[in-house]
Amino acid sequence: MYKTTNIITKRFYVGMHSTNNLDDEYLGSGKFLWYSLNKYGRENHKIERFEFFETREELRNREAEIVNENLLKDPLCMNLTFGGYGNWSFLNSNSDIQRKKAIKANEKMSWLRENNPAWNKKISENISNGNKLAYKNGRIPNPPDWTGKKHSEETKERMRQVDRTGVKNSQFGTCWITNGKENKKIKKENIIPNGWKLGRKLPL
Repeated sequence: MYKTTNIITKRFYVGMHSTNNLDDEYLGSGKFLWYSLNKYGRENHKIERFEFFETREELRNREAEIVNENLLKDPLCMNLTFGGYGNWSFLNSNSDIQRKKAIKANEKMSWLRENNPAWNKKISENISNGNKLAYKNGRIPNPPDWTGKKHSEETKERMRQVDRTGVKNSQFGTCWITNGKENKKIKKENIIPNGWKLGRKLPL
């Protein structure tokens, strides 16, 4: 069990991690935590490892005890979900606190991806570096070696039939607009209403 704290904002994230290398530089994977790492830098976060367990099951059970509704209510807590369940448990949760925090995180990340190219580039580099480190430390297995191998004709035909235009995507041909208070999507060919403009307001 570990706790990662932003030494500037004092916000924290509590989680579990299985590893054979305590120096693998892992700091956590929560969405709010990723936002914090990319905004303030890894150097402004510290990790404390406070409990150790022999099995993953014991670890998961302990996380469920610690990362509970009371912890999620703490305004400094960056966790989005109850412990022991995984990052998407909020989809089936009845907790308003959990749901609101997860929705807010998704909205903020989506806004940054669409409106902040520098942030987008930085997080892409961080993810790439994190993956390289994970491969190096054995947390992610190396991809299979395709040297000398070829796709079958059946596979090639399936690849040719894949829709690469995006037309089948429900969001194809849409864009975000905002009036400064709320956001909505419209078709790109539609006229933007008076008082609205292209873009999306960053959630507070």
